[in-house]
Amino acid sequence: MERVRNADGPSARSRGLRATALFAVALSAATSCSMFGDAGPEESVSRSTAPGQAGRQYGIALPSWDSGDYAGPQAGAYVAAIAATGATWIQLNPTWYQRSPQDAEMHRTEETASDASVRHIVRLAQRAGLRVLLKPHVDLPGDKDRAEIKPRDARRWYAAYSRFIGHYADLARETGVDELSVGTELAGLSGDRRPWLAIVQTVRAKFHGTLVYAANFDEYEQVAFWDVLDLIGIDAYWPLADRPTTDVAALRRAWTPILQRVGRFSERQGRRVLFTEAGYVSQRGSTTEPWSWNISKADGAAEQAAAYEALLTSCTGRSWWAGVHWWMWDDWPGAAETPPSLSYSPHGKPAERILRRWWRPR
Repeated sequence: MERVRNADGPSARSRGLRATALFAVALSAATSCSMFGDAGPEESVSRSTAPGQAGRQYGIALPSWDSGDYAGPQAGAYVAAIAATGATWIQLNPTWYQRSPQDAEMHRTEETASDASVRHIVRLAQRAGLRVLLKPHVDLPGDKDRAEIKPRDARRWYAAYSRFIGHYADLARETGVDELSVGTELAGLSGDRRPWLAIVQTVRAKFHGTLVYAANFDEYEQVAFWDVLDLIGIDAYWPLADRPTTDVAALRRAWTPILQRVGRFSERQGRRVLFTEAGYVSQRGSTTEPWSWNISKADGAAEQAAAYEALLTSCTGRSWWAGVHWWMWDDWPGAAETPPSLSYSPHGKPAERILRRWWRPR
């Protein structure tokens, strides 16, 4: 999920506009290799046998858009509040930036969580009994979509990206992180098999936990390297309705063809599917465009809760489903671009009660 920089402007998730049908994924599978050097023998990129592969993940994302957020005075309270929902996982999202979709480098800014702050919050999470998914992001300025990243110099971009994700693989190993995402919603690049094999090989040499890639809901069938990862990750922002609704039964019916398709894909790939993100703003109409931070200015807490209930009811019990990381917990003080009462956070809303009812009795 990308951050909208202008709360009054259009949604940054323009990828949702590319979906050509309400309940169908728009893109077909793309498995052709690109010509970016040799990753070495494919059989050398093996799957992990880490314990993180087992069981189901009950997670909540806590992204950061400031260098000190994860070490700030609210960090401990946020971690404790996430654990209190019954969550067993927390997702952390340090973010680097590119100057343009065509740029071949990514860099830190003042909005990038410092390594020291990441180490700090990982320790807090572990003390709270939470397992950790580290999911670094690369974003573009303003409201541009990271799916648009298509560098002019692809070789140079992949070399820079390998350094970027290799850094977080080192950090994940040093801190005892359980799972690492090798990329998020890079739809302009995820069909390039050969360079991604090299990236995964680099990461495997540094980090021995579970590896996933987080594909957008209209991207996952084009990803060309699921076979060298441990889990299929999908950011599950499928539209579920064509008008605002709190009808859980109707939302469950909308999930049926989606989950049938994803289940068949999981079987073909021989991997379980983790919803690396799923979420709904507490705004009226959130089920029609789950990717939008600003679908309306009308309260939709009941619609958000209905969407949480529908997802959990529809997915729980499916053997291929590895769990969900909800996007997202509270914004950091002073950082909110959407009023908390209308944001993605379930905190203090009916959706949090849904989570507690599903998660705490385990």
